[in-house]
Amino acid sequence: MMAIRSRLLLALCGAALFSGGAALADPPARVARLAYVAGGVSYAAAGVDDWQAAGINRPLVAGDRLWTASGARDEVQAGPAVVRMGGETLVTLLNANDRSTQLQLSQGRLNLRVRQLRPDEVLEVDTPNLAFSIRKPGHYRIQVDASGNATQVAVLDGQGEAYGDNTSYLVDPGQAYRFTGTGLQDFSVSQLPPADDFDQWSAQRDRRLEHPVSARYVSSDVVGYEDLDDNGSWREVPGYGNVWTPARVAADWAPYRDGHWAWVDPWGWTWVDDAPWGFAVTHYGRWAQTPVGWGWVPGPVVQRPVYAPALVVFVGAALLLGDRPDHHGVAWFPLGPREVYRPSYRASPTYVTNINTSNTVINKTQITNVYNNVNITNVRYVNRQAATAMPAAAFAQAQPVRQNAVRVSPQALAAAPLAAVPAVRPQRPAPVAGHGGARPAPAILARPVVAKTAPAVIAAPPVAHAGAPVQGAAQAAANIRMARAQRPKMTVPAAPPRQLAQKGGAHDAPVPAAAMPPPAHAGKQAEIPPQAALRPQPVPRPQAEARPQPESRPAPPPHQQPEAHPQPAPHQQVAAHPPPAPHPPAEGHPPPAPHPPAEARAPVAQHPAPAPAPHPPAPPKAPPQELAHASPHPPPAAHPEARAHPEAQPRHEAERKDGKHETQRE
Repeated sequence: MMAIRSRLLLALCGAALFSGGAALADPPARVARLAYVAGGVSYAAAGVDDWQAAGINRPLVAGDRLWTASGARDEVQAGPAVVRMGGETLVTLLNANDRSTQLQLSQGRLNLRVRQLRPDEVLEVDTPNLAFSIRKPGHYRIQVDASGNATQVAVLDGQGEAYGDNTSYLVDPGQAYRFTGTGLQDFSVSQLPPADDFDQWSAQRDRRLEHPVSARYVSSDVVGYEDLDDNGSWREVPGYGNVWTPARVAADWAPYRDGHWAWVDPWGWTWVDDAPWGFAVTHYGRWAQTPVGWGWVPGPVVQRPVYAPALVVFVGAALLLGDRPDHHGVAWFPLGPREVYRPSYRASPTYVTNINTSNTVINKTQITNVYNNVNITNVRYVNRQAATAMPAAAFAQAQPVRQNAVRVSPQALAAAPLAAVPAVRPQRPAPVAGHGGARPAPAILARPVVAKTAPAVIAAPPVAHAGAPVQGAAQAAANIRMARAQRPKMTVPAAPPRQLAQKGGAHDAPVPAAAMPPPAHAGKQAEIPPQAALRPQPVPRPQAEARPQPESRPAPPPHQQPEAHPQPAPHQQVAAHPPPAPHPPAEGHPPPAPHPPAEARAPVAQHPAPAPAPHPPAPPKAPPQELAHASPHPPPAAHPEARAHPEAQPRHEAERKDGKHETQRE
């Protein structure tokens, strides 16, 4: 009777998995990972306020929070970015799915290395002052001061968009700014900060990504593959192809034996490995027993892999440990090559196919046949005798497997039923001395931030696993302030559009714009790098402080603003460069460009154009405070500089005239 009920339950589960088809909400195909920890790093799961000491290889999902104590640091692999946190930094993961990676930086410092960005991908960092959307691969440095009043943004290389209340700017490579308030009108300009110890550590971590050997055999979307080079070797094994073998493991080591199980929504039971290299090899691919020991067989290199919580088969709840009838245990073993993974969570048929074909060489017919076979016991698994077992109570409390593992006879393992998921409910982990995590101050946790992208909706965790619930999920939502600005229509001006608050710096309330005179640049402004000049610009421009400015005069009419940029003749400009700001409305521009990419704005030296030397000096540019609000003004009918430089085309006209004189003389 029990066997009949078990088969019926499996059949119902299979029907639930496939009912609705693609209408089911599939889990994300990728996940963030806590890859490195040094010092006091604390972690709180989504939906709870129970802070624990953080460990490596923890999968991170929307709603998870990380706090680094003073002197600590960590590294998070999140979608297309490698995010490194300095000391006294609080980060909340607001979005983590196949298209969006959104981080909330409430305090502290982040160094970001963005390796690649797909055309439709969103990568955003939200701070108390602005939402910073990253547009291009590169290196970025973002820092929020301890009071939450100011955000520093530095783009070493790449490009980003800063969004505030009704304002947005492009930030180009080589630019560094310090913003206060949420309107992006109060900021200061500085040079790129010099590299410090944290930057040097980040650069050292980046060097592992430059030429990894494992990239020849593994898709670049496999999270954690860069840790394989220093901890094992690759060899070709007949029947399996390229196989990775770990270098230093215990004699009785087996996959999924050194680590613990944790409940992570929406997947459920998830394996967290103790080894620094253990993430990729336990969430992707398959394991095989080779003549030289255990070997990890990755999936196809050309296919984008789908993350799995653990590629194992469980030995069901009927497993008994010892003679006591109440001493239940849980056992599992790794899937081998060409064996089908059966998710224990809701998923569509397309998802089930992709998670198998992207992690092993297998055909769709075999996947369908295994799923239609509700009696999983009839499937032959090559690694069944390599199972690991532990008491069910220790399993439910996320206890370390190695310390709680028990030996089970091969006869008991062969007789026990198999299942896609153990019949064990998660329990709150038992307190461990020295493993409690420090929590940030309540004021930091409650600090609101500005966001451009709406954060994900965080589901409530299992009641038995929740710990102390967050004081209302509405509080977390209330801490997000959506930016109302459209896509940027200009770069950040090289000089502040209006001065910071007088006498008090960033911590005083800014002077209202209406009461503020045009800024006079009398040497107090930091030296501005050449890259910080306004765009677009066809020829090199002097630094901002070199341009003469009247000490106090009203802003010129809007049609005079373009005179700040010497331009070639109109017919040459249209051929090589888009016209200068103001641009048409943002909705008329498909992403990613309100401005052309950097490579399209090559120096004029690459295009035939008259030399600018004989031109008269350009008139003084409009006060910066007007540039920041250029979008409300109507666009100029024509570029005055085209008429102001009649000598721009004398050479061509002279040649035509010489030709006519020669014809007449003949």
